Amino acid sequence: MTTASTRPPLASLEVVPQRSHWPKVRSGRVSLTFIGLFIEVLPVCILPLADCRKEPGLPAQLRSGGRAPRSTYQGGRRPPPGIPERIKVFVCVTMTTPAGSGAGFGSVSWWGLSPALDLQAESPPVDPDLQADTEHGTPQLDVLLLGSVDGRHLLRTLARVELWSPRRFRFYVLENNLEAVARHMLIFSLALEDPEKMGLQERSEAFLEVWGNTLLRPPVAAFVRAQADRLAHLVPEPDSLAEQLPWISLGALKFRERDVLEAVFRFWAGGEKGPEAFPMSRLWDSRLRHYLGSRYDARRGVSDWDLHMKLHDRGARVIHIREFRRWRDTGVAFELRDSSAYHVPNRTLASGRLLSHRGERVAARGYWGDIATGPFVAFGIEADDENLLRTSNGQPIKTAGEITLHNVTELFRALTAWGRPRASQGDLVEVPGEEDGTREPAAPGPASFTICFLPLHSSQTLHHKTCYKGQFQLLYVACGMAHLLSPELGACVAPGGHLIVELARYLVDLRQEQLQAFTARVRELAQAAGFAPQPGARPSETFARFYKCQDSAPVCTDSVAEPGPPIPEARDSLSEDLTQPLQGRTPPPVPLQLPSESQVSFSEASAPPTGNSKRGLEIWPWVYRPLCGSQLFHS
Repeated sequence: MTTASTRPPLASLEVVPQRSHWPKVRSGRVSLTFIGLFIEVLPVCILPLADCRKEPGLPAQLRSGGRAPRSTYQGGRRPPPGIPERIKVFVCVTMTTPAGSGAGFGSVSWWGLSPALDLQAESPPVDPDLQADTEHGTPQLDVLLLGSVDGRHLLRTLARVELWSPRRFRFYVLENNLEAVARHMLIFSLALEDPEKMGLQERSEAFLEVWGNTLLRPPVAAFVRAQADRLAHLVPEPDSLAEQLPWISLGALKFRERDVLEAVFRFWAGGEKGPEAFPMSRLWDSRLRHYLGSRYDARRGVSDWDLHMKLHDRGARVIHIREFRRWRDTGVAFELRDSSAYHVPNRTLASGRLLSHRGERVAARGYWGDIATGPFVAFGIEADDENLLRTSNGQPIKTAGEITLHNVTELFRALTAWGRPRASQGDLVEVPGEEDGTREPAAPGPASFTICFLPLHSSQTLHHKTCYKGQFQLLYVACGMAHLLSPELGACVAPGGHLIVELARYLVDLRQEQLQAFTARVRELAQAAGFAPQPGARPSETFARFYKCQDSAPVCTDSVAEPGPPIPEARDSLSEDLTQPLQGRTPPPVPLQLPSESQVSFSEASAPPTGNSKRGLEIWPWVYRPLCGSQLFHS
């Protein structure tokens, strides 16, 4: 038994067989990373394995006999039998995925981390006396969505309108970056494209590529450029925008935000020519190398572990290992054609940051989105057709990509039927071809819903306007913006209105205890905002459902203290001197929240927020704050 007095010197760690799957440590040199990790695991190395099981501060896999997960070694292989047990424990610690760091989710969200919802099913029952629209005589549903990102809930709601009584919709969308607003406009332009110009299958495939792939086929890239050029001309012209896209309302945005939005479309349209303007493949690989570190050569094993031991255990069993590995390696989630056809960078996934270069603040463009979970959850793990979810020999017969394509095709098929005669609607229109003037009920068209984009970071000031106070029957909050849930925001929900909060179930970097702590904290914030759990609501690990108490007046004063520990406020205002468009560049719409400085070095541009950094705090505050000393997880 090895003791502290007989502990071998540090040089003994350098005697490692040079295997292709074993990390190499050159003789005579020990990197700072290895020295730091060795100091951290020094108590583990000098203890016998029998005593390691009794140490309360050690990881669970070490307390259970010193065995590490299969994914900590490349290809799931165990260390060579000749390596001493001390070296095995050392390697187990250094190659484990950094759970809880949140670095894999970046600081910008491009797709949802929960299945699409039908917002009519989540809203309170229709009250025609209180919600009737005097102009159209039809009840109206007002919904406020914080961080919905990709419009999946809106698409599903509009596609399932036949299941409900006639109703008009007004969706208020609040994001924290203008690139997300631009993607909303592009996605709905694609979804409502004229069937004569683009067929159903072509639209569905183009949507999946633009939405979830880092690389596009040339025809899809050409469509994106054409649509972006069209939107760039419409944004500064309100009259033309209202005429051609009546379902979009940009009236609430500030003028500087419209200028930035136009600059985003100009970049998408190819204002900066060539793939070198946005080298997506190189940016993706840089993010992946920074995230995995020394585990980059073992990325296949890391992908296997994250998929089988996390996503599958949390309900996403239809995600296939091949498509998940392909997305982790290249960023291409939906490969609908030959792999060689995808080579044009997807500029809609570009976002900006303010960086410090030689003492000056400059705008840098890169990819700082998700590289851990993937875009499979939104449309790929649930389906109305139960045959798509069947299993054979314990394995799903359909992959998440196939289910996603089927669901998106059905959504677009339902949206294509808008405006055609249908017997289930109340408004009467003349039936073409009938000489006697026969009239049938018509389905709701694009004029039956409106998407209103609100100014960035306006969640805490909406209640100051009378038109928003007590206006919304439904409030949806994404998990990345749950820290904005407050009494001020709750004052915008009508009594009896519903609240849906997306939970962090499919964030693979978070441990189970962190997920439970986040759920508990969401309940505290909802209660402080004047909400209570919905009675009889079905239990769910994906969404938390609440309702606004009828007998509780909305609390809107800033002096009211919320129960539980306070959450540090992220900076919500744009700096006046940084919002003007830069020559040849897209100015970043969201400033960074840094640990102790107001700037970040230019050399860190390609690196995502790390576990001990507060960058990207506005997007994932509950991921980074536990590592920065916050009490968010400790109520």
